[in-house]
Amino acid sequence: MKEQALISGLILAGGRGTRMGHVDKGLQAFRGKPMAAHVLERLAPQVASVAINANQNLDTWAGFGVPVWPDDTPGFAGPLAGLEAGMRRATTDYVLTAPCDSPFLPPDLAERLFAALQAKGADLAFAATQEPGMLRQPHPVFCLVKTSLLPVLSGYLAAGGRKMDGWYKDLKAVEVLFDDADAFRNINTLDELDAAARRVGSCAAHASEQSMPDLNAWAAKLPTLQDVASCVSGYDPNALPVRDAQRIIREFVTPVRAVEQVALRSALGRVLAQDIVSPFNVPAHDNSAMDGFALRGGDLAADVPTTLRVIATAYAGRPSDVAPGPGECVRIMTGGVMPAGCDTVVPQEFTTATDDSVTIPPGTVRVGDNRRLAGEDLKAGSAALAKGKIVRPADLGLLASLAVAEVPVQRRLRVAFFSTGDELRSIGQPLDEGCVYDSNRYTIYGMLQRLGCDIIDMGIVRDDPQALEDALRAACENADAIVTSGGVSVGAADYTKQIMGKLGDVTFWKIGMRPGRPLAFGRISSNGHSAFLFGLPGNPVAVMVSFYFFARDALLRMMGAEAPLELLKARSVGAIRKKPGRTEYQRGILSRGEDGMPQVRITGSQGSGILRSMSEANCMVVLHDEQGSVAAGDMVDVLPFEGLV
Repeated sequence: MKEQALISGLILAGGRGTRMGHVDKGLQAFRGKPMAAHVLERLAPQVASVAINANQNLDTWAGFGVPVWPDDTPGFAGPLAGLEAGMRRATTDYVLTAPCDSPFLPPDLAERLFAALQAKGADLAFAATQEPGMLRQPHPVFCLVKTSLLPVLSGYLAAGGRKMDGWYKDLKAVEVLFDDADAFRNINTLDELDAAARRVGSCAAHASEQSMPDLNAWAAKLPTLQDVASCVSGYDPNALPVRDAQRIIREFVTPVRAVEQVALRSALGRVLAQDIVSPFNVPAHDNSAMDGFALRGGDLAADVPTTLRVIATAYAGRPSDVAPGPGECVRIMTGGVMPAGCDTVVPQEFTTATDDSVTIPPGTVRVGDNRRLAGEDLKAGSAALAKGKIVRPADLGLLASLAVAEVPVQRRLRVAFFSTGDELRSIGQPLDEGCVYDSNRYTIYGMLQRLGCDIIDMGIVRDDPQALEDALRAACENADAIVTSGGVSVGAADYTKQIMGKLGDVTFWKIGMRPGRPLAFGRISSNGHSAFLFGLPGNPVAVMVSFYFFARDALLRMMGAEAPLELLKARSVGAIRKKPGRTEYQRGILSRGEDGMPQVRITGSQGSGILRSMSEANCMVVLHDEQGSVAAGDMVDVLPFEGLV
């Protein structure tokens, strides 16, 4: 059809996917491939070119082989922001939109919408359906619109408008009635996705490799664990030093790239996605650092008191055009702009003042004292805050001083977690003989919460191969990372290693450390999604140690943050027995000695199942691999718990 060359297709995939567990709906598998792949196949023959509007998982979307355009409007503005991005970048006269979760897109959508728009002399045309006994249902997300109408849409968004059918109320729009209502139904939840898959007689859980060549090609470019581990000299998964495990994990994980704009107050605890550049000098003008008198430094006598005539008063926020001459000065308040020609401020408490003069003793100040220079704090164009910084309260104040109302931050990392074991019971359940209440899930929850992650608590998974596989698949399809506890030790059932290996690139390590020797790590995939996996041991203390010294840094790296653990030096109150050859983490209590210097004592029994001692501790004593026994009075490395992100 000749109109094809006039139309750019745009797949709307920039939403939050809230009803589907905060995942990219278009990447969910349906009939052997992502839903968006079906939309792309149906839309591409109808238009000159196709692009995708997406705001997260941009690398994955790029695997579809078409341009990927994020929103331009700050904050979440729904499909209208995607339409705006498409109209801004399209090089054709028209843009045709279709949502990423509508895999039954009509093959004649563009042709019929274009014909109606031309026949009616309209500005845009959109699809509508009417089922028997029902009112007509408009579908404004299936819309053909003139690209030239971009200013109208941008103005609507700038005014706070967000309704898909609200922006064109003053334009000429035409509805086009289609018979097949199913072709325009959105798939909004996982249940709806499963039901749709069953209706077409195919299971969404068995994706064909041949059906996703572009995504498979993208995944094939990623390094394998073996690639990374091969760079470690003498790599042995059964005797791996702590520092080597940390290095492999750090080099294997990759940051999440999606960025969002949030209001200033909402940026607290978030990770900056880009440098914040100061738009002006801070301070903007030379100003006084205290209450006193602004004067010319050259007027100060070296050996005798100096008396100057006070000609005016300068207040903060009220600049004055007064320019003192020789022998004159200006009374000035803290923050007041320095008068022309003045380069020094003498504090008022060091002077003797009358109504119209001030006397300054010799040697009270030097030339240039107590003057803050323009740009002394920040110069225009310099980075006020660096990309990767976790925003703290002081940073909010700094951003406010720069008039930054919206802040670009990395999207929150989604982390799923669960405990494994038939012996585990949840709070509120009766405690059968031989069973214990699951404490690890609450500990992991607290540590993830402190990191600022979006958390998916998947409960307890029983010791069953299918249950474990189902849990890992569900976690993988809804999260960026997975943290499990239990099931990774030597005594665990063989199926744990088998299933994790079946789903991806996972290795099981025996790390030279105490507590927490067993650890599973890797990347698993399911239905076009992948997630990094951290399989922690089951003992409560080992869970915390393994999380802090392996998972924490990796998760922060995925968040785009740089916040390495800071170890302090403290004097050991008592002797600590240790053999060289492994890293040990002892629970300790950090305090101040009589000399005011930091000192630490361990909390007693260091068994990996004694959670009470971890609760009593306020730090971890880190005894490194090469270190031997510690004598009382020796200095040791300490990790304080307070302040851990």
